[in-house]
Amino acid sequence: MDSTYSSFEHRLKDNAGKIEALLNRLLDDASLDDEIVRPARLLSAMRHGVLNGGKRLRPFLVLESAALLGGDADAALRIGAALECVHCYSLVHDDLPAMDDDDLRRGQPTVHIAYDYATAILAGDSLLTYAFDIIAAPETQLPADRKMALVLALSRAGGIGGMAGGQALDLAAEKETPDESGITTLQAMKTGALIRFACEAGAIAAGASDEDRKRLRLFGEKIGLAFQLADDLLDLTADAVTMGKATGKDAARGKGTLVGLHGQEWAEATVSRLVTEAGDLLSAYGDKANILIETARFVANRRN
Repeated sequence: MDSTYSSFEHRLKDNAGKIEALLNRLLDDASLDDEIVRPARLLSAMRHGVLNGGKRLRPFLVLESAALLGGDADAALRIGAALECVHCYSLVHDDLPAMDDDDLRRGQPTVHIAYDYATAILAGDSLLTYAFDIIAAPETQLPADRKMALVLALSRAGGIGGMAGGQALDLAAEKETPDESGITTLQAMKTGALIRFACEAGAIAAGASDEDRKRLRLFGEKIGLAFQLADDLLDLTADAVTMGKATGKDAARGKGTLVGLHGQEWAEATVSRLVTEAGDLLSAYGDKANILIETARFVANRRN
């Protein structure tokens, strides 16, 4: 096995463990200063939506992009945890009957199935809010201007012009199939925006130059598109047991995808091209970028 890939796999697993442990501590039942009480059922639902395994790819990108540019590892870990809270909130809400109506997530009942609809909504609301608490808290030891930049970037990536807006476009696509430009915009918002943030956040946390920040942002945009194309390919070819969730739903709902427009062969070639372009962006950093480049390959070749 290639030594870089072996190192990548080890770091992915190790960092996932660190993120899981931090999220477990952050979602403890002890109230923080200025919190009155943490309702047990709500907290349990939040934990169900977050502490259910997963590769923790987005936090991994934060950690590795920060490491590439000399950022503080502990601060990057907390930013990664905040990002994972936003990602998991989006999954809790997306699974609701009014959205994608899924009963299974990572092989487990979704939050609204394990609890109830109202609790799932409140769990998602709480996770989203908590993400900004985690960044702003004094335990995230970064200068105030970097925290402010991170809050702004995450707000833009997750909000009306990012992930939430992308979900709105996704729902609209069930009624009227968008053209290729519309599909690309939808996917860049719903899926790509948080992956873009993950890569850019490491540069922000490290206090890197504008050039480095733009380079990592573009790297994130390319692997975000590769991630979505790979996801669409899996939706077409994988089974529910492998994926840990229902598959084939986009086609069943008549949603347009780039894979549906251009075919599997085009999509596989495009993913390969995007991974190459993403790697070329980081060539200036030499061997220090090997893990991030391997992450781009992992995104393209994943099986679930």
